[in-house]
Amino acid sequence: MGSSGDTRRLIAGRYRLGVRLGRGGMGTVWRATDELLGREVAVKELHPGDGLSEPEAQAQRERTMREARTVAQIKHPNVIVLHDVVEQDGRPWIVMELVEGGSLGDRLAAGGPVSPREAARIGLALLGALRVAHARGVLHRDIKPANVLMEAGARGSRRVVLTDFGIAKVAGVATITENGAFVGSPEYTAPERMAGGRTGPESDLWSLGALLCSAVSGESLFHRDTLGGVLHAVVSDDILPPAAAGPLLPVVRGLLQRDPELRIAGDEAERLLRAYLASGRMPEAGAAYTPTRRGVSEVPLPPMRVTPAGQIGPMGPVALSAGGPSGRRPQPLAVPGRPARGGRTRTALLALLVVIALGGAGAGVAALVLNQEGENGNGGSSIGGPDSEPPDSASGRERASPGQSPPSGSGGAPKPTRKPSVSAPPGYRSVADPAGFALAVPNGFTRSFEPPRVFYYSPGEEFRIGVLIQDPRPGGPMAAMRDSAAAAPERYKGYRDGEVTETRHDGHRAARWEFTWNGFAGEGVPRHTFDISWEEGGKMYDLWVSAPDTLRDEGRRHFDTALESFVRTRPDSDG
Repeated sequence: MGSSGDTRRLIAGRYRLGVRLGRGGMGTVWRATDELLGREVAVKELHPGDGLSEPEAQAQRERTMREARTVAQIKHPNVIVLHDVVEQDGRPWIVMELVEGGSLGDRLAAGGPVSPREAARIGLALLGALRVAHARGVLHRDIKPANVLMEAGARGSRRVVLTDFGIAKVAGVATITENGAFVGSPEYTAPERMAGGRTGPESDLWSLGALLCSAVSGESLFHRDTLGGVLHAVVSDDILPPAAAGPLLPVVRGLLQRDPELRIAGDEAERLLRAYLASGRMPEAGAAYTPTRRGVSEVPLPPMRVTPAGQIGPMGPVALSAGGPSGRRPQPLAVPGRPARGGRTRTALLALLVVIALGGAGAGVAALVLNQEGENGNGGSSIGGPDSEPPDSASGRERASPGQSPPSGSGGAPKPTRKPSVSAPPGYRSVADPAGFALAVPNGFTRSFEPPRVFYYSPGEEFRIGVLIQDPRPGGPMAAMRDSAAAAPERYKGYRDGEVTETRHDGHRAARWEFTWNGFAGEGVPRHTFDISWEEGGKMYDLWVSAPDTLRDEGRRHFDTALESFVRTRPDSDG
């Protein structure tokens, strides 16, 4: 945990840490004061890692330094500004500009989808940032809502800022991926990266297309309940942009071409978005959109229709999807003078899915599975892992963002069945969380959205209240809890006294899990966790409290109060 419990610590004799802004598996971002220049900054602390060997810890340090060097090369108003890199306690800390305002993921979670015009504005800003980055040989490789900051300055600034270049690829520099591990967020990852093939700027553009769909719908286009489902959605499922993306359809479809050779170029996407923002109308689809820099002439787009489910589906002989209405797999859009390569790419990707299904995944795919588990729960179960820390990806999902939709397996909180009515006992306060629930938390606790989980931390973080909302799974809460408990000895050092029991909560089937373990690395304090999961309204809810074992009774009181007061609510859709 490093300095996580001391929020007034001085770093490098200059940067005074304040409140925590966000946390992921790789790092924690703090608000801080530069006492030399008298300005507010953001400081990213690298987590030392739990149980890492010295070579692995060194790789983490190098990753942070690579992020710093990468960002320092890029000068653009829509790219985060790097101020300094310092070393403290044998590890680097990155000092960046402080962007007042949350991420796009936070905005979607709290206020729901944005308008097509706002999505176009965001897309245009990100295209400008990527143009400069790509010109310097830098691929971001993790474009997602959690990594897009939305400034809300005192003067009404609405600047869009691309951040977290932690897994970026710089030309000529070895990367984590090149050493055999997949990094990134699967729901926003281009098909060619899934296949482990050569990637270029086109891969970032695919991710931008997926982000635009999330922005106008509030949900991830490629979200599925399992990693295999996500892979299949990216590789093979029909790509059905949300109906709200209609005004942006030529750009969205161009960015989400599975064959990178057929994907729209960034400059053409910019031209279309600028035209839309200027006139309120997108240029005719038939006039788009293959990049001339690849020596390819224009290719007409097929018409689209709105399906009964409210999504835009294919109509005509050619579509974005891997399978048309007849069930036959259509060929990718033809390019004059060059044979289509989509079939071979798709075959390789489907073969990858078969390898996963057969349990023979290689190192890269295994790393991808681990990354997805960190975002979606413990070992594939719906239970979030009460004391787990989501990866800095997303995410993980989800710096999370995460910045993502509310912490739900299918995006979006479930519709309420009752109005919130939370009574807070003395010493507690009632909170209505934008993720779709209300409960009573102790006075002084602060919220942290770490996709897909929501946390409420005590000062110093001795106590942690966590909530995770996901889709139900076969076998219900009891099966999910048992799976998590079975994996606990490897996830929680010193795991002991674990007990899973079947119960009921407000008339719904539920399961409780209680256990003790050695606690977080660097703290040296054993912890005790109280956890309950139940099904309600078509969702599975997980609520837990983690406390120092010496304060177990106080932790139980916080848990009982949170559970007794917990109600589902409707997220604020008015922004």
